[in-house]
Amino acid sequence: MSKILNRPIRVLVAKVGLDGHDRGAKVIATSLRDAGMEVIYTGLRQTPEMVVNTALQEDVDAIGISILSGAHMTVFPKIIHFMKEKQMDDVLLTGGGIIPEADRLKLAELGVGELFPPGTTMASIVEYIQNWVTENRNF
Repeated sequence: MSKILNRPIRVLVAKVGLDGHDRGAKVIATSLRDAGMEVIYTGLRQTPEMVVNTALQEDVDAIGISILSGAHMTVFPKIIHFMKEKQMDDVLLTGGGIIPEADRLKLAELGVGELFPPGTTMASIVEYIQNWVTENRNF
């Protein structure tokens, strides 16, 4: 995936599956935008394949998944699968929601970045994405 030098960080924020609680995703999207990032918010009821295809089309640096449904052990591996198919190894996959620590560790082994539990400060999420992209962006 080609990257354009000196452009804002681009982040796709998505809700996958039937999880209809989108307030957290909207708060994150607003916070990322306020930090100077370009945010693409996909809205509700996306499939893993739709998320990855949109991320590829929008040439994003990071994908953020908000998940409260308990389906994280299905959703994140599927997204990783489609990202590998599209050779998107230079894109961060991160997210947040109610995800037990043991599952966060398993997902990290698959290549998922930091997963943020409820109560995480917006500043720490912004900082994490900025640092990851700065260190990993391929120019």
